[in-house]
Amino acid sequence: MGTTQPIRSKTELKKFMDYYQTEQPSPRNYAMTILGLHTALRISDILNLKWRDVYDFDRRHFLTHLLVCEKKTGKQNVIALNSHAKNALDRYRIQCSPKPESFIFSKKADPKLPICRSQAYRIIKKAASATLYDTHISCHSLRKTFGYHAWKQGTPPVLLMDIFNHSSFEITKRYLGIEQDEKDSIFLKIDL
Repeated sequence: MGTTQPIRSKTELKKFMDYYQTEQPSPRNYAMTILGLHTALRISDILNLKWRDVYDFDRRHFLTHLLVCEKKTGKQNVIALNSHAKNALDRYRIQCSPKPESFIFSKKADPKLPICRSQAYRIIKKAASATLYDTHISCHSLRKTFGYHAWKQGTPPVLLMDIFNHSSFEITKRYLGIEQDEKDSIFLKIDL
């Protein structure tokens, strides 16, 4: 399988998520990883987020929902921010004391600019190389991992199709690698 894969193993996923919190502490990289895993957003949409998109500076609390106009599709998407995403973002916010118009994942050399996709890729690849067996991990794996584990936890296929803007569950199954998992399960269980 030469395409980007989701992180299937819960044990490996936990190690991957904790990498920038315990192994190589970086509140920015940790928050980016956690936000990607818990929102199913593409990395291009994550990198364009500003602090005002997630945090109410007047009331001093995180918003309950994130409103994103997806760069690739142009569609509006409303995403609930769960406690994992809020906690990771809050640790980072406290450290960097941002302004509302600041990009959340800004460059260290120039805080007025977001990090680029290639830098985000290096961040994800570094954590993956240190914690995972699968070598086909990229920024898009965060989105696929969300979908894979949502499916494993019983999320109806029609909801996953809607989240990913797919026209059929067959596309979603291929996208998440579910089709291969189902085939592998048959081969591994057969006892002739």
